[in-house]
Amino acid sequence: MRRCDGCGHWEPAGAHRCERCAALVDEIVEEGWRAFLEREFGTAAPPGERLVAEMVVDEPDRHPWRVVDAAYDRLTCPECGGRLSRGPATCASCNLADGFRYSAIEIDRPGVPPGNEHALRVNVAVTRRPGGVSAAEVLLRRLSLPILLDGLLPTRAQAQATKAAANDGATEAELAALVYGVWGRD
Repeated sequence: MRRCDGCGHWEPAGAHRCERCAALVDEIVEEGWRAFLEREFGTAAPPGERLVAEMVVDEPDRHPWRVVDAAYDRLTCPECGGRLSRGPATCASCNLADGFRYSAIEIDRPGVPPGNEHALRVNVAVTRRPGGVSAAEVLLRRLSLPILLDGLLPTRAQAQATKAAANDGATEAELAALVYGVWGRD
C-alpha cells in the first residue's frame, strides 16, 4: 500500500473527497474497459465507443463488471443528466442501472482469495456513488479499497465486526485500525 500525496490516506481510500484517490478508483474500472476494447476491437478507442457501451449495458451478464461499470460511465442518464448509474439516490434511472450492474461477471484476479473481486466490485461501486448509502457505509467501503486491491479479504467475522463498529459510530481512525490492522490476517 502507498500513501496518497494529496490526502494522506492509503491509496485510494481518500476517494471521493480526494481527486487523486477518486481518479485511482475510476482507473480500476477504466483499465478493464481499455483491455476489453483492445481485445475485441484492437484499439483502446474504437470509433463508435458509445455504441459499444450501449451494447455492453444491454447485456451486462455477458461482460466483466469493470467493463460494465465503464460502459455506464460513457452513457448519460436521461433523468438526472449525469453518468448513468452514478446519479443521486433519488434518480430512478440511475438506481435501475445500478441494480443491473450487479449481473455482470466477476472473475477473481490470480493470487487473491475467492470473493476478493466481489468485495472490490461492491466497494468500488459504493465509493463511486456515495450518495446511495449512509456516510458510515461509504467510509467503511473506501477505507477497505487498499486492502482489497492488495489481494487481501477479511474473514466473515472480521467484516461483520467492522461493519458493526461502523454502525455503532466508530471514528475513521477506529475503523482504519480494524481494516488495516486485522483484515485478511488470521
